[in-house]
Amino acid sequence: MIEQKPSSSKATALRDAGEREFAFTAADFECVRKMIHQHAGISLSDAKQDMVYSRLARRLRETRLKSFGDYLALLQRGDKIEWEKFVNSLTTNLTSFYREAHHFPILAAHLQKLQGHSPIRIWCCAASTGEEPYSIAMTVVETFNSFNVPVTILASDLDTSVLASAAKGVYPLDRVERISRERLSRFFVKGSGTEEGLFTVRPELRRLISFQRLNLLEPNWPVRAPLDVLFCRNVMIYFDKATQFRILSRFAPLMSDTGLLFAGHSESFLHAAELFRAQGKTVYELAPRRC
Repeated sequence: MIEQKPSSSKATALRDAGEREFAFTAADFECVRKMIHQHAGISLSDAKQDMVYSRLARRLRETRLKSFGDYLALLQRGDKIEWEKFVNSLTTNLTSFYREAHHFPILAAHLQKLQGHSPIRIWCCAASTGEEPYSIAMTVVETFNSFNVPVTILASDLDTSVLASAAKGVYPLDRVERISRERLSRFFVKGSGTEEGLFTVRPELRRLISFQRLNLLEPNWPVRAPLDVLFCRNVMIYFDKATQFRILSRFAPLMSDTGLLFAGHSESFLHAAELFRAQGKTVYELAPRRC
């Protein structure tokens, strides 16, 4: 007799009752943890076991597989499409426009110092759904008071689904409500009719940004140097210290002598003091070269 896949109502009932729809062993979790660390550098603590189960159980339902063993075997066979889904499922994408707002006046002041220098290169390496790179782009336009600026912005992310959303640049009201009316008017088009309640980034702003998938653990990055600004915020918290140092050691040669590296509020690079030194609140510059 063929085992039937639980209906969505049965699956919901199991979850409500505190039971798991699929068996998920400690060995399954260790396998997931090892695979995502090797592929993306993400370090999952023991406390993430329920989160991993919840997110990957959706993939089992979608693929109609009966067990985590079957699902992990699919990944181990190198299914490229499912690997992309697997990574996307375990990637956390918390973002907002002008998040950690103290960074943007610092960015504007830095851009002012670079006026006359061309091109100014900016890399945002955790673009998520686009709020961060668009906030950077809006700061660039306001600093130069023009959409015609000598600035290139690369926005990358490991998660292909959020990158696709970022490239579209369409946001509901609750995602833009903290943006001032002046900025909304200048940088967004308010939807009407079937697009009522949606705000679309103006084409002039979107053209300043190139969106591209990029894995920080891959050996080659399609990034042109020297970089004048590098936003790597709330990324390193997912890596262990050794992986952080390897990535920072690859960042350093890409930076211009006056380049700035912006980190997240809970991140510190003291363990890489020979590479970067703090210049302000979670803002870093290259450490002095040693003879």
